[in-house]
Amino acid sequence: MRLSTLAKQQRGRILRNGYNKQVSSTSSSQRSLSSPAFSNDRYDASVVPAASKHPLYPNLFAPLTLSNGKVVANRVLMGSMHTGLEGTSMPQWMERLLMMGENNTSHHQEHHSLDRMATYFQRRAQGGVGLMVTGGIAPNYQGWVGPYAAQLTTHDEMVKHQVVTQAVHDVQVPIYGTNETTSPLICLQILHAGRYAYHPWAVSASATQSPISPFKAKALTKPQLQQTIDDFVNTAVLAQQAGYDGVELMGSEGYLISQFLSPHTNLRTDDYGGDSFENRSRFPLELVQAVRKATGEDFVIIFRISLLDLVQQSNGGMTWEESVTLARRLQDAGVTILNTGIGWHESRVPTIATNVPRGAFTFCTKKLRETLSDDIPIVSTNRINAPDTAELVLSEGVSDLVSMARPLLADPNFLQKAYNQQADHINTCIACNQACLDHAFVGKTASCLVNPAACHEDELTPFLLPEADRLNIGVIGAGPAGCAFSIAAAQMGHTVTLYDKGDKVGGQFHMAKRIPGKEEFNEALRYFQVQLEKQGVNIQMNTEISLKEMQQQSHVDKWIVATGVNPRDPKIPGQDHPHVLSYIDVLKHNAPVGESVAVIGAGGIGFDVSEYLLYHHGHDKNVNDVNVKDFWEEWGVDETLSTRGGMKTPHLPHPPRRRVHLMQRKKGKLGAGLGRTTGWIHRASLKMGKTDMINGVSYDSIDADGNLHYTKDGKQYVLEVDNIVFCAGQVEEKTLELKAAKVDGLKDKVYTIGGAFMAGELDAKRAIDMGTRLALAIHLPNVTPGNHVFQSPKGTEEKLFELLKKWA
Repeated sequence: MRLSTLAKQQRGRILRNGYNKQVSSTSSSQRSLSSPAFSNDRYDASVVPAASKHPLYPNLFAPLTLSNGKVVANRVLMGSMHTGLEGTSMPQWMERLLMMGENNTSHHQEHHSLDRMATYFQRRAQGGVGLMVTGGIAPNYQGWVGPYAAQLTTHDEMVKHQVVTQAVHDVQVPIYGTNETTSPLICLQILHAGRYAYHPWAVSASATQSPISPFKAKALTKPQLQQTIDDFVNTAVLAQQAGYDGVELMGSEGYLISQFLSPHTNLRTDDYGGDSFENRSRFPLELVQAVRKATGEDFVIIFRISLLDLVQQSNGGMTWEESVTLARRLQDAGVTILNTGIGWHESRVPTIATNVPRGAFTFCTKKLRETLSDDIPIVSTNRINAPDTAELVLSEGVSDLVSMARPLLADPNFLQKAYNQQADHINTCIACNQACLDHAFVGKTASCLVNPAACHEDELTPFLLPEADRLNIGVIGAGPAGCAFSIAAAQMGHTVTLYDKGDKVGGQFHMAKRIPGKEEFNEALRYFQVQLEKQGVNIQMNTEISLKEMQQQSHVDKWIVATGVNPRDPKIPGQDHPHVLSYIDVLKHNAPVGESVAVIGAGGIGFDVSEYLLYHHGHDKNVNDVNVKDFWEEWGVDETLSTRGGMKTPHLPHPPRRRVHLMQRKKGKLGAGLGRTTGWIHRASLKMGKTDMINGVSYDSIDADGNLHYTKDGKQYVLEVDNIVFCAGQVEEKTLELKAAKVDGLKDKVYTIGGAFMAGELDAKRAIDMGTRLALAIHLPNVTPGNHVFQSPKGTEEKLFELLKKWA
C-alpha cells in the first residue's frame, strides 16, 4: 500500500484547483511572493514594503533584462536536474513487459504525461524563480542518457510539453520595489549524452568508453555529425513551438559537446578534431549558429560551458585559454547567456557534494566575467545554497546570475522566503545527493532527503484537513523521522506533541554535523527547530514517555514511535575493555581517543567515524569555517588555472591526526553501500589519510591490553591500538513499541517509523520520507499499525537500468 495513493483518494482534485485559484488571483500590484496554501510548509508570505533595493539581498532581487528584451525577475537560474519527470520514450509493449506481475496499471499513462513535470516547475515558479531550465532532453535516440530517456523529436512530443510551459507562464513573479510582475522564463535543456549514454547506441567524437558506462561509444561520421546538428535544431524548434522561452545547450560535465572540445576524448584527425582547438570547437559553434538561425533573435540560447573539466589525464580537458576563446566565439555565434559547469562526471574531484565549500568554484567564473564584455550575462554554479552566499557572489561581481538546482528541490519557496527576509525558514539543501543524483543514476525518480515532496508534489504535499478529521497525536522521538512527521502532521491541522528524552531536536544529525565535510547538517537541525515552532508543535524535551504514561493520556488518538536505533553489539570476547568505545561515545560524548584506532564496521557510520578521527582538529565547524583553499589543495584544484583541465597534484593541507584501521567482516570493497555519487569521495578521503582498510576478517578477541585479535584468510593477527571503536551497524529501538503491542486499547494506536521501524544504515532519507508519508495519511481509516509505510515500487526505468547492467 502506498500512502500517496491513500492521500490522493481523499484529496481528489483539491491541489490542482488550488493552483488554478492561486494563479488566477495573483495581482500585478502585489509585492510579496504568493504560494499555494498547501505549499511544503504552509508558508504565508509577509508583505515587504516597496523599496528601490531589497534591504538584505539587493543584487539577488535585482531584475535582469536580456539582449532580446525579456526580463528575468531576479538573479537566480534554476539549474537543470535529471528528475525522471521529463517523460520516457519507452514503447508501451516494453513497459508492459518490464512491469509484468506489478499491480501498477497507471505507470504508462503517468510516465508519458508531463503533468507531474508541470506541477514540479509551477511550484518553483510560484516560489519566485525568475529563470528555470528543465532536465536534459535528448535530440535523438543516440543522445539518451539512459535507455528510452526523454526526448523531444516529434510534434506529438512537443504537444505534451505545452502543459509545462503553460503552467510556468501562468505564474507572475513580482519585481522587487516596483508594482510590476513578470512571468518566469523556462528553457528546455538539450542534452546529448555522448559516451556517457547508458545504452548500446552511444556515440561520441571518437570511439571511446567512459568509466561510468559499460557501453563503448562509436565515433560519429561526418554525415552523422551533420545529422546530429540537425536533430539539435529540430528539438530547439519544437521547444519554441511548445512555448519554451529558450533552450540550454549542454556543453559541459563531460557530455557530447565536451567530448568534442577535450583532447582527452576527441581523437579525430578530420576538421572536427585533433590538436587544433579551432577544429575541436567547430561542432559546438556550428550547433549554436544553426539553432540561432532556426529560432530567430528573440529566442533565448543558454550555453553551458565547462570552465574546469577536472580530468586528470595529461591530455584531459580544455585549457583556460581555450575556455575563454570558446566563450568569446559562443557570444559572437548568438548565445544569450553563458551558464557555467564544473567538472566532468568521471572527474575524481568532488564538485557538488556536501564536503565542497560553498561557492568553491566561483573564482573561475569571476575570472571569466573579468575577461568577457558585459554584453552577455554569466552564471555561477556549484554549491550556492543560501541567499547570503548568492548575494556575496553577485555583489562581488563574480557573475550576473547564480544557478541553484538542488536548493530548489529542497525548498521550492527558497526565493520567496529570502524575499520576505525569513531566510531561517529555508529548508536548506545539505548536498547529500542521496535522493537526487543517486536516484537519477539508477533510473529512479529524483526527490530530496530533506524534502520528500520534491518531484512528488501531487502526492506528498501537506494540505489542511477538515476539522472533523484532525487528530491529537503524540510523537515519541525527535530524530529526523519524528521531526518530519511532526511538521507535516501539524501542517495537516493535527495537534502534535513531540517528546524526546534528550535536550535537542534532530537526533543523530547532531553527530553527523561533527564529521568534517558534513557541516551542512547544522542547517537541517536549524530548519527542524524553526519549523516545529512555526507549525505550533508542542515540544517536550528532556521527557521520556513510558508505557504507563501512554495509557494515561487517553485523549491522544495516535502515538508515533520514532525512538530510533541502538548500536549493534558485535559480541567480541573482551569488548568490555575500557579502551573499547562505541561511535556514540566518540561523536556524542567526546570520549578521548588515542593515536592508533581500529574502527570495527565499514558502513556509513564506520566511514564517518574514520574521517572524524583523521580530520577533526579539536573543534566543530560550521559552513562558514570551512577553508576553500584547503579543499583546493586536498583535491588538486588548480586555482591559478594554468594547467590543462584545471588539475594539479593533490595533497593534504594538514596531516591526519591519527592512524586508522578500518575493518569489516565482509569480503569486497569497503563502503560498498555508500552513495553512488559520493561513496568514492569518502574512500578517496580515507586513502589520502593513509587509512589501513581491511576486509574479510573475523574478530577473535580483545586482550587485556586492549589489542584486537583477528583472523584473515586463515591467518591470525594482533592489531596493537590505543582504542577500538564499534561501528558495527544498528538495531531498532523497539522496546516501547513491543510493550504497547500487548496492551488492548493502545496497540491499535501505535505506529512505528524511522530507525525504530527499520534500522539498516542510518538512513535519514528513508526516515524523513516515512514520517512525511504517514503524516499525510494517518487520518485515513485504512491506515493502521503495520500497514502504513511502504516504499514505492520500482518503475520501468530503474528495472531497465538493472537489466542493462547485467547484460553489459
